[in-house]
Amino acid sequence: MTAASPAATHEVFNQSTPWADVNLFTTNQPLQDALRLHAPGLPLAGLAALGAEMGSAEMQAHARLANTYKPQLRTHDRFGHRTDVVEFHPSYHALIGAALRHGLHATPWSRQDTGHAHIERAAGFMLFTEAEPSVLCPVSMSYAVTPALRGNAAVWADWSKGLASTQYDPRLALFSQKSALTMGMGMTEKQGGSDVRANTTQAVPDGEDAWGARYRIIGHKWFFSAPMCDAFLILAQAPGGLTCFFLPRVLPDDTVNAIRIQRLKDKLGNHANASSEVEFIGATAWRVGEEGRGVAQILEMGTMTRLDCALGTSGLMRQALSIALHHTRQRSAFGKKLIDQPLMRNVLADLALESEAATALSIRLASAFDHKDKSEHEAVMARLLTPVAKFWVCKRGSVFAQEAMECLGGNGYVEEGGEGTMARIYREMPLNSIWEGAGNIMALDLLRAVRRADTAAALADELAPARGAHPALDRMASALPLRVDAMTTEAEARRLAQDVALAVQAALLYRSAPSAVFSAFCDSRLGGDWGYSFGTLGAGVEFDLLLNRALPA
Repeated sequence: MTAASPAATHEVFNQSTPWADVNLFTTNQPLQDALRLHAPGLPLAGLAALGAEMGSAEMQAHARLANTYKPQLRTHDRFGHRTDVVEFHPSYHALIGAALRHGLHATPWSRQDTGHAHIERAAGFMLFTEAEPSVLCPVSMSYAVTPALRGNAAVWADWSKGLASTQYDPRLALFSQKSALTMGMGMTEKQGGSDVRANTTQAVPDGEDAWGARYRIIGHKWFFSAPMCDAFLILAQAPGGLTCFFLPRVLPDDTVNAIRIQRLKDKLGNHANASSEVEFIGATAWRVGEEGRGVAQILEMGTMTRLDCALGTSGLMRQALSIALHHTRQRSAFGKKLIDQPLMRNVLADLALESEAATALSIRLASAFDHKDKSEHEAVMARLLTPVAKFWVCKRGSVFAQEAMECLGGNGYVEEGGEGTMARIYREMPLNSIWEGAGNIMALDLLRAVRRADTAAALADELAPARGAHPALDRMASALPLRVDAMTTEAEARRLAQDVALAVQAALLYRSAPSAVFSAFCDSRLGGDWGYSFGTLGAGVEFDLLLNRALPA
């Protein structure tokens, strides 16, 4: 044998190529099939263009840079003047500019011509999340607050055009001078968290003007995400009780409002987005809706952001799955490609099944928002499936990401290069489960939904198309309406949320996926032919079909 040269020991082989310059939409058959089921005839060219852009190496580089170079708070300028400005890396602006350009913020509220504005936006939101989820925080909040903002007709008249604009404008400027506007929310306080009725921030009446009843706000917010938005809907205690207020950063007289950013949160993930703590030192705000109706306003906004939590987690699942499949098709071990190893095939097929079910449920929920004002059944489904999808899909996200990361081994754990995306996904996953109400809050919301008289019947109708298709689903479909009617204790609410999610996912897969996918889901998730971790599907599952459907080889 001749000794190898020193350089030969550093030859790179048996490594996968980056998952880049791919079209995230045209390679996603489960998403396309979900859209065909709920929005037949929907033009797909825009989503294909978004999928190509979000799958590009350029956007991946922007995502990496925006998360590596985190937002920086500048409370004062060098002369000592208070500024309260958060500076972002240019890649952050490139990303959020793309999100607005593709209409992922408030545009569905002004664009109802297709009848599928919310579902089209939902699909786009999922595709964008695959590239970078952090910057979507202000995008999601702009989407969520728009319906509630109509509670102040004068403000809505002045701000609606800017909120629907697709021409991103990062400047701190008067609303009338900007090409597009974004909005955030400020609800939670340090002493209350999800219990917003414990809020202590005070709203003192301060007269009236063109925007209606004006107040001075004194207090704080413990989580105030995206503080560089142009305005916020906040909660404060008015003389008539907890009330919703419109709080712009720049006042109509072109002066900066008294919003003091105390610090930015040092978070586990979500690094590209700035989350802050703020103080209101006599800030000026205008009432939205009636005094004492703040909780009702929150519920309206929370419903929209909870939809985005399910969509976002589904998008992250999809990206983690795609990276795992791409890697295992190229990496070899023990004489075979990883994807040809029987245990790995089971793991990947199981992840593919979970991802498709999450996509199906999330898109179904989005479709309910398109029709809930015209259909009583869809209104009930929006009310029922919002906490269910938020609870179940987001709960599955973290364990999904951990298993997908394990498919890459040590490469998945590092924070650099293409594989660094997997580590970022893993750090991001818990956020959607916590934000806008953690698991127990969702379970309690589900209880409120099922206590309405029409819920059990609507759920039975939702599951009816799949009755007779699988005995395990039939058993659950028969039992669930009875459990809904009989539900009296909070202690069982999480189990109910889980079972409703699984039953609805199964019924959706019956309508949108090949029969082998539906059968594998029912056998494992409903029929008990499954273990306590991914990769425990029964031997009779058609792994080839699941893997090729998830990402064509």
